[in-house]
Amino acid sequence: MNKNYYAIIMAGGIGSRFWPISRTSHPKQFIDILGTGKTLIQNTYERFLKVCPKENIYVVTNESYTKLVKTQLPDMEDQQILTEPVMRNTAPCVAYGCFKIESLNPDAAIVVAPSDQQILDEDAFVTAIIKSLETATANNCLVTLGIKPSRPDTGYGYIQYTDNTINSDFHKVKTFTEKPTLDIAKTFIQSGDFLWNAGIFVWSAKEIVKAFDTFLPEMHEIFADARPVYNTDDEKAHIHKAYQQCVNISIDYGIMEKANNVYVLPSEFGWSDLGTWASIYDLAEKDYVGNAVIPSEKVIMYDSSNCMVNVPGEKLVILKGLHDFIVVESNNTLMICPRSEEQNVKQIVADVKSKFGAKYI
Repeated sequence: MNKNYYAIIMAGGIGSRFWPISRTSHPKQFIDILGTGKTLIQNTYERFLKVCPKENIYVVTNESYTKLVKTQLPDMEDQQILTEPVMRNTAPCVAYGCFKIESLNPDAAIVVAPSDQQILDEDAFVTAIIKSLETATANNCLVTLGIKPSRPDTGYGYIQYTDNTINSDFHKVKTFTEKPTLDIAKTFIQSGDFLWNAGIFVWSAKEIVKAFDTFLPEMHEIFADARPVYNTDDEKAHIHKAYQQCVNISIDYGIMEKANNVYVLPSEFGWSDLGTWASIYDLAEKDYVGNAVIPSEKVIMYDSSNCMVNVPGEKLVILKGLHDFIVVESNNTLMICPRSEEQNVKQIVADVKSKFGAKYI
């Protein structure tokens, strides 16, 4: 296994679209949301054990989730858990992890990925990551993984690529597009040169540090100035103070959309970003009338179809005459919502917080 390969797992989100199961104090990456026996971050960590040594895997997360990370990933040392005092989107998260790794090993090649994705074909995933690490290192480029789309989904960002390639498989990126309308998504699919943006990035430490210097120079200065304190007792205090100076910006918008050496690897490995209850429903086992129930021990359904049900295992639940609904109970909260309106969950969370305070959030 190549000791110059590193992984950064981004695990700072609050997963509000999976409320009420995902809470601010215990978000979805720390939950066994698919009923597999392992949480999403545990699955992500185990995938990267096939890519790099365990001491080369880092988690960037909110300071309040430190205990959750230590509990769920007991093999991680304290210095591998990088904590953020506030949420500042993905660019500061990436900068912190990559500058710290670069200070340890200037020859490092790094994969950065979210903690809450589902990968069905792990062998294909590992092959794609290793190929990307090799290509990024050899060609001084920034690599992103794009998923071959199966439908015109409006919930994903899209990457358009050209015929200009490296190693025949890595295509030069032409454009990034945020979540499009359905009509535009259909146009993307028909054109044949668009991929879903998986939010998985690969680069050498040297190249990403150079990219920060070019496109986010103020952020580069913040984390470059921290080089003397990385991997010392002063690191946490210094970084937590420095984070207050960071702008709130994504790595996509801050660097990937601006750099001219970005390449995408079209990939197929059974990917889902698990961003909505619809994505969970798509992956879950269903009965003959389309009901997905997690867990299913004490749920009885009559004249009901195409429902997504997630309730505590010890609770007896009877549903009758319910079609195309989401039924979720957790933390003394019950939500019943039409599947077609799940995009309103974020607004529901905001309304609950406004009416009842943070107790249920």
